[in-house]
Amino acid sequence: MTFYTFAKGVVKGIFKPLYRMEAIGVENIPKEGGVLLCANHISNFDPIALGITCPRPIVYMAKEELFRVPVLRKIVKKLYAFPVKRGKSDREALRKGLATLKAEQILGIFPEGTRSKTGEIGKGLAGAGFFALKSNAVIIPVAIIGPYKPFRKVKVVYGKPIDMKPLKEKRASSSEAIELIMDHIKEILLQYK
Repeated sequence: MTFYTFAKGVVKGIFKPLYRMEAIGVENIPKEGGVLLCANHISNFDPIALGITCPRPIVYMAKEELFRVPVLRKIVKKLYAFPVKRGKSDREALRKGLATLKAEQILGIFPEGTRSKTGEIGKGLAGAGFFALKSNAVIIPVAIIGPYKPFRKVKVVYGKPIDMKPLKEKRASSSEAIELIMDHIKEILLQYK
């Protein structure tokens, strides 16, 4: 048993009853192949919510500050995360992200780049659009809905795959791609709130 599997089991045992966690649309996640999960970001608990509801392990891009704390760095690496420099172009992180998708793994991303203070969905950053256009991964929009308050329901809704073919054919920009992805996340939020 890997550390990831062990940690997932332990955390699931706590989070599921505490936040009455409900996963919707899990069947939309392909059982194999590269997948880009793009979710809104409302709490530090979001990566955990995705991790315990997704049937496959998720590789995350995590802010590089987490890797500066020795004990935390070991844990974060065992949870399949790699560092990303926020607020600037990080070529190494982009390379690692593409390699993750090419290796037919799941890459989890919060396109807003930071948590929403209001709960409203913010503007997506171009990085997720870059991965969507430059890889053959299946793009799954995800909406996390709920207050993360004890015994109040948190829903994790996995949407249907987004067809990126028209954007790839017209050689769209990463900004256009992220706009499409964010629109899908907004639609799910409206439908399930």
